[in-house]
Amino acid sequence: MCAWTAGLLVGATLTSCQFAPPLRVPAVPAGTGYTATPTVRPASRGPEQQSARPHIIYGAALSQPWWRLFRSAPLDAMVAQALRHSPTITAAEAQLRAARANVEASAAVLYPQVSLALGASHTKNSGANFGGHLPGSTFSLYTGDVAVSYYPDLFGLNRLVYRGSTAQMNAQRAALAAARLTLAGNVVDAAIGASAAEAEINATVALIAAQRRLVRLTEAQYLGGSLSYASVLAEQAQLADSELQLPPLQQALAAYRHLLAVLLGESPSRLRAATIALRDLSLPSHIPLAVPSTLLRTRPDIRIAEEQMRYALTGIGIAKAQFYPLVTLTASGGASALSARKLFDASSTIWSIGGALAQPIFAGGRLRAQERGAYAAYDATRAMYRSTVLTAFQQVADALRAIEHDGAAARAQDRLTRALRAQINLAEAGYRSGATDFSAVLLSGIDYRTALVNSARIRAARLEDTVALFVALGGDGRPPRSRSPPFGSEKP
Repeated sequence: MCAWTAGLLVGATLTSCQFAPPLRVPAVPAGTGYTATPTVRPASRGPEQQSARPHIIYGAALSQPWWRLFRSAPLDAMVAQALRHSPTITAAEAQLRAARANVEASAAVLYPQVSLALGASHTKNSGANFGGHLPGSTFSLYTGDVAVSYYPDLFGLNRLVYRGSTAQMNAQRAALAAARLTLAGNVVDAAIGASAAEAEINATVALIAAQRRLVRLTEAQYLGGSLSYASVLAEQAQLADSELQLPPLQQALAAYRHLLAVLLGESPSRLRAATIALRDLSLPSHIPLAVPSTLLRTRPDIRIAEEQMRYALTGIGIAKAQFYPLVTLTASGGASALSARKLFDASSTIWSIGGALAQPIFAGGRLRAQERGAYAAYDATRAMYRSTVLTAFQQVADALRAIEHDGAAARAQDRLTRALRAQINLAEAGYRSGATDFSAVLLSGIDYRTALVNSARIRAARLEDTVALFVALGGDGRPPRSRSPPFGSEKP
């Protein structure tokens, strides 16, 4: 009998492994690169070396947190503070703890459940319960009972529930990694935005000061009769246009600082971190670029999508297991006596042992509908996985192209800035020699300061696009420490 029962358990367990189909990750067009044409070029040398694009190293992994490549200690401190104090991270960590507790709770059903019950009661019965011919009775009853219940996982239903909760826990672990990655990216972006806004404000203030000097000179020349009033109006219009640019920049700086305070877990009124000078944020000299096959294992959102497929597979297995019997084994033992001192007498012993089997016979098509729904839910997760992967490839490709085009814009802007600086030198030399008046010096200075505003914007764009690439690559590019075990190999 025991051998037959053991054979039934083993056979049923092997059968249960077939309820959940094996995980088959959807095929995605993951080649050796992210763009149709290569984006890697040798680093520039010579006068344009400062505006060269970072050297991209395919297949390499970061050896340190990605934000440290910008070589700014204040920036490192901001990210560290945000990771410690952000309520978003605190919430994600709490959700992960809840998911772990859910795994432990789902694993408990794989083991026998034991409970202890103690009771004492004092009861008076009425004689009316016996036809009214007997007097009432009063008695006390003392009971003690140990009950054991067990649900043999003959067809793997309990184990499927455990696997599903494990997949949800792993998805929540990846969600925590995604929250950390997103938070770090937002902090660095906000810091860069604040630095760029402050740099543009400083350049615009200097530009406005130069234009005011030119307006005063133009007005003096108009009063002297050497210029028409139309020239005065033109310079005043240019000054007003530059002054119009200042309030939006000041508002942008305030908004970036307020955002940064919230990201750091502080109230905007209590932000103590100063704005980092844009010149103190260095572009990384090299960027490790994970190959597409590695990206599939390291990006948090792709890992979440994979765990969602695993969870959907358990749903298919659970739907199939509903067609098979559910077995329950129970046993209890204890004592029941009319007085506490007789509770441990042999005559007071009580016990029971039993089993139950429930087999669905007719459910009006509900079980088949649940199975079809589980397969449809799994198909949806497969489609979402493929969409997530394609979106990840797009984000990496966009960032790579943006870095390439930012480098081209920076080189052109450097050439323009150097030409305008040389033009100032020529204008000053002409003014000292008497060949030109001072207005030429002011005009060339205005052009140069306008170029400085654009230079600040281009530098900020290069930094932000580099951040976008790091975030698109999933951060440090290292695989997660723990992975979901394949179906049938995990142990609670």
